[in-house]
Amino acid sequence: MDDLVTTLTTKRLILRPWKESDLAPFAALNADPRVMEFFPSPLSRQESDALAKRIYENIEKQSWGLWAVSIPSIADFIGFIGLAKVPYEAPFTPAIEIGWRLAFDHWNKGYATEGAKEALRYGFQELMLDEIVSITFIKNRRSRKVMEKIGLHHHPGDDFDHPRLIENHPLKRHVLYRLKAQEWALKNS
Repeated sequence: MDDLVTTLTTKRLILRPWKESDLAPFAALNADPRVMEFFPSPLSRQESDALAKRIYENIEKQSWGLWAVSIPSIADFIGFIGLAKVPYEAPFTPAIEIGWRLAFDHWNKGYATEGAKEALRYGFQELMLDEIVSITFIKNRRSRKVMEKIGLHHHPGDDFDHPRLIENHPLKRHVLYRLKAQEWALKNS
């Protein structure tokens, strides 16, 4: 592991730098139509590897990002959880987004919520961010539930059409959830 990259630990998870051995299980989860239900399409191995490379390079530049997730004694890699700069222009950008993508076998166990709470803590306490957002397709109830569990709020007036999807794309309409540092601090003091 790279000593310059932050590693976070929760009760059950390790959010860590990426390794070469993460590429195959990452490609498997990105090819799973259940995991990719609210994305334009599953990813090929080449697309998945390119995404992992971008994630890894971002973490190397800033020492934080979308960390690989391990469950000690259970699974070395189950997906990612972390923070990233929103890579497009929208009414709410520039912004830092919290996000997650986990292999289907590890859904409904509280891992996304647990890891995301730690990523929020890191973003507000260590990076001193003023606000963290999260974005998903309007009908993605599972991700929206995690956003609500970790304390983010949705205001329908913030909903937007994703700028990277063509007009009339069935996934075009997205929701924006937000959490301000002051509100997080009040709930976690």
